[in-house]
Amino acid sequence: MSEKAAPAIELQDVHLSLGRGAARVHILKGVSVSLSDGEASGLVGPSGSGKSTLLMTMAGLERPDSGIVKVAGQDLGQLDEDGLAVFRGRRIGIVFQSFHLVPTMTARENVALPLELAGTPDAFARAEAELRNVGLGHRMDHYPAQLSGGEQQRVAIARAVAPDPAILVADEPTGNLDEATGRSIVDLIFALKRERGATLVLVTHDLSLAALCDHTVRLRSGVIEQEDAMADI
Repeated sequence: MSEKAAPAIELQDVHLSLGRGAARVHILKGVSVSLSDGEASGLVGPSGSGKSTLLMTMAGLERPDSGIVKVAGQDLGQLDEDGLAVFRGRRIGIVFQSFHLVPTMTARENVALPLELAGTPDAFARAEAELRNVGLGHRMDHYPAQLSGGEQQRVAIARAVAPDPAILVADEPTGNLDEATGRSIVDLIFALKRERGATLVLVTHDLSLAALCDHTVRLRSGVIEQEDAMADI
């Protein structure tokens, strides 16, 4: 009998609070969850449920107060800030709702940035290939302000996948887009996930989008309320 593959992401009894003093709020309350390698998982729940904080914890952008966070077998708590940044740059691609492009850089330069930081010798050639792959071969020299919202998100997606990460996380990637543009972005994200065999974790309010995932995790008030396989949604 073959051994069961290790999960892509595993959290054990994770607690996380944000803020200071009287304003400190307990966001994640003993969260334990395991996400399978190569699957798409949707994090759903009402506003304030902790789903975006959970995603940022999985991506190593937030450190928990207690508990264990393992990503691709690596205990993130064992890494210092520099080590965490290197790990994240190599293994995790992140797509935000607000794009987070550098306004003074062209599309090509934005996509090449993480590759250059990682010391990739053909950073600009790789960036150009990724932009062509998301349908923006004709917009490489344009700055973010010259691009539509959908085009900016495509640049952000190209930047996220350029280092060929094993894990792709997306926080409300269609939140700032109209319905038709949002659907094209969703189709693109899932196509890239399938093409590269990546693990996808997606935060969304849209249950029809969550239904595209293999697995959903429903949060409420910082705890996991329910987990579903795709057929149960």
